[in-house]
Amino acid sequence: MTATAVLTARALLLDMDGTLVNSDAVVDRIWRRWADRHGLDGDEVMKVVHGRQGHASMALLLPDRPQEQNIAENARMLAEETSDMDGVVPVPGAPEFMAALRGLPHALVTSADVGLSTARMAAAGLPLPDVRVTAESVGASKPDPEGFLKGAAELGVEPADCVVFEDSGAGIAAGRAAGMRVIGIGPRAAVHEPDAVVRDLTGIRVEPVGDGTVRLHLG
Repeated sequence: MTATAVLTARALLLDMDGTLVNSDAVVDRIWRRWADRHGLDGDEVMKVVHGRQGHASMALLLPDRPQEQNIAENARMLAEETSDMDGVVPVPGAPEFMAALRGLPHALVTSADVGLSTARMAAAGLPLPDVRVTAESVGASKPDPEGFLKGAAELGVEPADCVVFEDSGAGIAAGRAAGMRVIGIGPRAAVHEPDAVVRDLTGIRVEPVGDGTVRLHLG
């Protein structure tokens, strides 16, 4: 599907980092420091961490380490990330996009926890959707589809009637596994072949339809 497509949905499920909020600066800082501490190549670490919960990334990068250690270190890193908002900005078009979704069924589905997602959305000047699925809400990280399925269930919409907005390979895989169509946001998304790709949220126009559906004009 090309970037000139029109998609119709009954609900929109939105990733946060890389999709609504550009937090690459802080993610890069914190995970490269983590890589240094563990003697890992920072560039290789950065290929893994986007879209996943921190402990899930650690499990891939340090496969022999007990999961309890990953969970404990992830909690410390979440606190570090939550206190570091330097360079956190909205993705281009995100304020207008979120304003266009007022009154329409949508949910935030993020691998961040409540504290981090609240802080980053505030730092970017974006409103928090009423329905939010965070790290505390699920038992499995993306690319598992649990978060997106939970978001659809909370909105009372069938998965096939949802469109996911994602930037990462893990998130795009999660959306697909949930049986949803996926719009990729930005250059990271394009290599994972979502249903459609736009450079940023300026490339999407939201058109409410009277029957409760939403048309998404991409281009």
